[in-house]
Amino acid sequence: MTKPSLPELLHAAVTAVGGTERPGQAAMATAVAEAVDDQSHLLVQAGTGTGKSLGYLVPALAHGERVVVATATLALQRQLVERDLPRTVDALHPLLRRRPQFAMLKGRSNYLCLHRLHEGVPQDEEEGLFDQFEAAAPSSKLGQDLLRMRDWADETETGDRDDLTPGVSDRAWAQISVSSRECLGASKCAYGAECFAEQARERAKLADVVVTNHALLAIDAIEGAPVLPQHEVLIVDEAHELVSRVTGVATGELTPGQVNRAVRRAAKLVNEKAADALQTASEGFERVMELALPGRLEEVPEDLGYALMALRDAARTVISAIGATRDKSVQDEDAVRKQALASVESIHAVAERITQGSEYDVVWYERHDRFGASVRVAPLSVSGLLREKLFTERSVVLTSATLKLGGDFNGVGASLGLAPEGTAGEDVPQWKGLDVGSPFDYPKQGILYAARHLATPGREGSRTDMLDELSELVEAAGGRTLGLFSSMRGAKAAAEELRGRLDKPILLQGEETLGELIKNFAADPETCLFGTLSLWQGVDVPGPSCQLVVMDRIPFPRPDDPLMSARQKAVEEAGGNGFMAVAATHAALLMAQGAGRLVRATGDKGVVAVLDPRLANARYGSYLRASLPGFWYTTDRNQARRSLAAIDAAAKADGR
Repeated sequence: MTKPSLPELLHAAVTAVGGTERPGQAAMATAVAEAVDDQSHLLVQAGTGTGKSLGYLVPALAHGERVVVATATLALQRQLVERDLPRTVDALHPLLRRRPQFAMLKGRSNYLCLHRLHEGVPQDEEEGLFDQFEAAAPSSKLGQDLLRMRDWADETETGDRDDLTPGVSDRAWAQISVSSRECLGASKCAYGAECFAEQARERAKLADVVVTNHALLAIDAIEGAPVLPQHEVLIVDEAHELVSRVTGVATGELTPGQVNRAVRRAAKLVNEKAADALQTASEGFERVMELALPGRLEEVPEDLGYALMALRDAARTVISAIGATRDKSVQDEDAVRKQALASVESIHAVAERITQGSEYDVVWYERHDRFGASVRVAPLSVSGLLREKLFTERSVVLTSATLKLGGDFNGVGASLGLAPEGTAGEDVPQWKGLDVGSPFDYPKQGILYAARHLATPGREGSRTDMLDELSELVEAAGGRTLGLFSSMRGAKAAAEELRGRLDKPILLQGEETLGELIKNFAADPETCLFGTLSLWQGVDVPGPSCQLVVMDRIPFPRPDDPLMSARQKAVEEAGGNGFMAVAATHAALLMAQGAGRLVRATGDKGVVAVLDPRLANARYGSYLRASLPGFWYTTDRNQARRSLAAIDAAAKADGR
């Protein structure tokens, strides 16, 4: 029997999911198949509506080797595992004459821990464990969540937090989950044979396709201990998020509260001398942190250096002592010991990293209204790490609707550790960039309006002219507005102002769960939704409810962001343009994601309004505009209002 061709397989899969075959999808599938066969790398930009999931799944399944697919959002993981993969596998089975298996794999703390559920949580203040179900008042929200989770534990097949609906708070989930450091290990645990996390790992070992998240991919790369099974092909979807997720995993933090918890957990398990030394070091660290002012620490101050060395040395002593002592009077001693060890090891690792002072790390103080001060350390760049760990010994495909910034892939490529496209060399990963376009007719479906006449936004102060403009645009659009703000303060100020001026419902992020807000926004065309970062990327509302997307300003990183400003400075010291490489790239990615909220289907029409004159007037404006979908561009405010009014009238005439 002849091997089925890629177009045949793609046709079968697209038909099975009820989709439409698109030229961009076919071009993507061909390029993915070639990259996998050549063991080379591919960056592919596939606009909304291309059907990119099938564009990579079909050639990956046809190849027959194990594939890992890493995504950034929970929504896409669920779509792949619950919809795209089952239908695609069913459709390809008769043609491939085999049925590829697939599985989801996440970090251990995403799964219910049966040991913690049945034996209780190690208690900080006293010996042994306490029953969290007894301790929480049944009438409290926490108590109700715990009781619901106990019932759920009897019926769930996966133990996966995301299968628990409705969800629960992080505080509630922490009562029945453990981190990988706190886990006893299947061989030592009374519940090892039934462990949900272990079962997920076993399923992944047998699967042809393993769906995971960027964070687990980063842990697998950074920590050296393999979490993911061996694989020949890695596909990174939502790849524009990868650098920030890897940076997040590689960031260490120390807070006085965290150190105090570690002291309490370890105190009962070690000799008095070791416990006292850690307690003293903890108090010294707390005193230093009381005076900490937010900002980057180019050099570690002497007082912080001494406090961290004392913490590091005391933590090292406690780690040795915990390993050497046994106390059978402590209930379920292994679990108590493991949790204490995990918290002290974490403190030791961060204190050691900061005191060693690598030139490749950035250290800074942060202050939080609720949690007080913390000291943080993050890599100046993750590009070297990604080049070394990601692009060796496997073919890597990175895809997103936004990878091409300012007209090419080299900006995103550099952040991933890749040399400019076409660079030859023995140790230089070879890659190709491909833009397969979009099925949407952007110039006919959307307008990009830059409000050239407004005052340039400053760091502080109210922007009365911007609020006037916003009000006029929302009025012209008849509501139907998604407001994307660069700060929560800006979103709140705009919501309060427009609630006073307009007779339209204005929803504000934080006043309800995000899912609830998006549902209510989609249900009523007159409603507006205002918010910040998660709305720039997480909203998919096709149709007449979202016909105006407003950005209050270009979302550059804050000038006092320690990590971004350090990265910018490093590029400048190496002779590059730090502003373009870091700040403009950051803004371009966010703006491209934000502008992508407007057109989600072939019938969608509307306006993306950027209420920041720098998009039209500044030298970097053309770079930012080139990073956005190809909407028709104008700086004429009357044109923008007339278009919005016409789109609103057409929607009302259709009864929408």
